[in-house]
Amino acid sequence: MLQKSKLPREFWSFVSAKLLFTLGYRMITTIIIYQVFHLASTFMVGIAGLTEFVPAVLTAFYAGHIIDNKDKRKLLLGSYFFYALCGFALAAISSDYLQFADKPMVKLILAIIFFTGIIRSFAGPSGTAMIAAIVKREDLQKAISFNSSSYLLSSVIGHATGGLIIAFFGIAEGYLLAAILISASFFIALSLQPKPPVLRVVKERKIDSIKGGFKFVWSNKTLLGVISLDLFAVLFGGAVAFIPEIAETVLHTGPMGYGFLNAAMDMGALLSILTIVAFPMRRKQGLKMLLAVGGFGMFIIVFGLSEVYWLSFLALAAAGFLDGISVVVRGTVAQLQTPDELRGRVSSINMIFINSSNELGQFESGLTSRLFGTVPAIVIGGAMSMLVVAGSWIGFKKLKDIEY
Repeated sequence: MLQKSKLPREFWSFVSAKLLFTLGYRMITTIIIYQVFHLASTFMVGIAGLTEFVPAVLTAFYAGHIIDNKDKRKLLLGSYFFYALCGFALAAISSDYLQFADKPMVKLILAIIFFTGIIRSFAGPSGTAMIAAIVKREDLQKAISFNSSSYLLSSVIGHATGGLIIAFFGIAEGYLLAAILISASFFIALSLQPKPPVLRVVKERKIDSIKGGFKFVWSNKTLLGVISLDLFAVLFGGAVAFIPEIAETVLHTGPMGYGFLNAAMDMGALLSILTIVAFPMRRKQGLKMLLAVGGFGMFIIVFGLSEVYWLSFLALAAAGFLDGISVVVRGTVAQLQTPDELRGRVSSINMIFINSSNELGQFESGLTSRLFGTVPAIVIGGAMSMLVVAGSWIGFKKLKDIEY
């Protein structure tokens, strides 16, 4: 069993702050999906995902350069502070004191989501880039596993709590609690040490600096392969946008059931990562990642065809368990193969192709739902994820041979 004592105290402060931030952020996304679905439709849930995806991607091109050339701690603190403000804004417009009609309310929510996309383009990559500056290189895999575990734990609680608060208190109250939690993460992060940029002898123009990150990823076929695999698997197989409609029209459950169903994948992924922490993968990590992503697509198909709550829950949990394997392999490969001076830019590229693929996948889900219907769209998405694995096996032949 790995010993917690080998990781520095600052790492645990970093993880605690990220845990509270993720808890609040996941509560907000859970409530937004539920609220937008009931104000409009599954298609508008997809539009909400696109609204966050576009600014996140456009800003990320520049954010990576900033992260590599500025104090990462300050950027992380700024991200937490402004995201908390967005949470308070959502609470205000959803309160009983400001009673907006459905369409104006959706427009206001989309406007706030646009700003959260910009904030996330700095929050995720700056936090990822800080890990290697806090822990020793030989402890990276363990630190990544603990960091991923804390993320998933808070994500599970955030999803479930979001549904519970909607059921017992209300939407505005859920946003308010989430904003308070994110504010707490800001104050904890104040205890972190400054993380200035790695000194470089040659000064680069901003455009050359940005290009440098893309050139590195493009030239590193192993890193490009793991990023591409996850991008397209999540893009096609993501089921988050469908959950409110499935919960209400197929499974006939309320906000509480929706909350736990929304948390199922993160529960599975958390169990997966905790298992890997206790029993690390020693060999053939690339092959295990490919098989796991293929299994992910298969269980998404099961979720789409299920009409029973417990089977739907277990299918999502199993998909999450297999996705957790991919998360650990991808994160470890990215950390081990990225030079310190490129961590911000590579983390931003990773966010574009991985984290933001959730929002783009959310839009794809809303679009295919309108074109084919909800159940066929889920089944098609799962099948496409399995085809992505087959394509990666052929196109990136070295993926299955990855070992570290």
